[in-house]
Amino acid sequence: MSIRVRMFASLRERWQIDQVELKPDGIATVADVWETLTGQAMSERILAAVNMEYARPDTPVREGDEVAFFPPVTGG
Repeated sequence: MSIRVRMFASLRERWQIDQVELKPDGIATVADVWETLTGQAMSERILAAVNMEYARPDTPVREGDEVAFFPPVTGG
């Protein structure tokens, strides 16, 4: 099994990743997923969800999970 990862909006454009499957080897948290894909530490401004529920960088990730990343949201 694997972890499905999706990126949305400007993150998808910046990293050129729409959807990808990762092997769970060495991946324990949402932040680990981000670092595996980007090679960078996850900013607190990046929003994430695991299985369609908002998640923090330290949220555990398991085989079969879907992790989604969203850019910071601003509004007025």
